[in-house]
Amino acid sequence: MPLFKKIEFNATTQVYIWKITESFEQLSQEVQLNPVCQERILNMKSEMHQRGFLSVRKLLNEAGYTDFDLYYDEFGKPHLQDGKHISITHSHEFSSIIVSDEVVGIDIELQREKIIRIADKFCDAELQYLNKEAISEYIKKLTVIWGAKEAIFKIQNEKGISFKDHIAVNTFDLNQTETIANLNFSGLNKTFKIYFEEIENFTLVYALVK
Repeated sequence: MPLFKKIEFNATTQVYIWKITESFEQLSQEVQLNPVCQERILNMKSEMHQRGFLSVRKLLNEAGYTDFDLYYDEFGKPHLQDGKHISITHSHEFSSIIVSDEVVGIDIELQREKIIRIADKFCDAELQYLNKEAISEYIKKLTVIWGAKEAIFKIQNEKGISFKDHIAVNTFDLNQTETIANLNFSGLNKTFKIYFEEIENFTLVYALVK
């Protein structure tokens, strides 16, 4: 389908969201891949991942780029040739990118009850303000917290960072759509602005350094 949504966050930061309804064959015909990415997609075992990968290239086109403008460093972090910052995410039938003059990270996650089972693996201080009895809200808030930590990890991208031990997300209300998070790791102390919204039964989260 065409672009699902574009968020003009500010003059230098835009978020693009794609709902993946096309087949792998259709997406393959509509985008061009550089040789490295062509090899990557051929080695993917899941067609869902292949379609997500290709839909991100559709989003690049929407942002005025092609796959040839994108490269990955030795840690797998994506970069744009023109020096702008980019972060990429896809989950099931949604994909998204954020392009900015600032350092940014993004994540999209399907809201699922299974996140409750792993909450203690990535939450610590957050458990003090979460209400486990309100199941629907609990799942949605856990998904925001996971997405925020994933987005921050994509920004910092350092081996050894623990979601539970090193990243803390401040208390928030689901209808506020923003909060603050902190990263404390190996002498590094950073604060991030976190923005989130619900898209169908998914949660989109993106982070910028405060």
